[in-house]
Amino acid sequence: MNPPPDRFQTARLTLRRPTLDDAQAIFEEYAADPDVTKYLVFKPHHEVETVRVFLRELMAAVEEGTRIPWAITLTGADRLIGMLEIRIDGVGANLGYVLAKQYWGRGYMPEALRAVVDWAMAQPEIYRVWAFCDVDNQGSAHVMEKIGMQREGILRRWSVSPNVSDEPRDCFCYSVVKE
Repeated sequence: MNPPPDRFQTARLTLRRPTLDDAQAIFEEYAADPDVTKYLVFKPHHEVETVRVFLRELMAAVEEGTRIPWAITLTGADRLIGMLEIRIDGVGANLGYVLAKQYWGRGYMPEALRAVVDWAMAQPEIYRVWAFCDVDNQGSAHVMEKIGMQREGILRRWSVSPNVSDEPRDCFCYSVVKE
């Protein structure tokens, strides 16, 4: 497999590796926002240090090769507005993503995801890119459909969204596969 690029450039976005210097922007843009974190696996953060801990853990996972993240920035402005990552596991790759609320509905996330999915599907070893979202998270479902991912079904009691329930919730599973 070719190593993933450190940077992607799209029409409106620059995807780059996150750094510890992004902690404040992550905190301000989305990590403390209950609307953005509603269906994520963490509760809204109350202090920027929580984000710094996350970034240190993320960077360690990058070194181990288990996670490949990109900070999403608007081209020409280096302030982080979201993040996405891909986790490669054998012949498949799983996506995760988040975008600050003020940027919802502008097509930024499909644009960012398309660049990463296109790269992943161009790798000879990867046959499947997939992601999931809570069954009530229609915004995320729409993003995946917009980039051509197909809904495969429902993963029953798949993931805990602690801002919604302490119990695992049903999730839609989406994928794009090589034929």
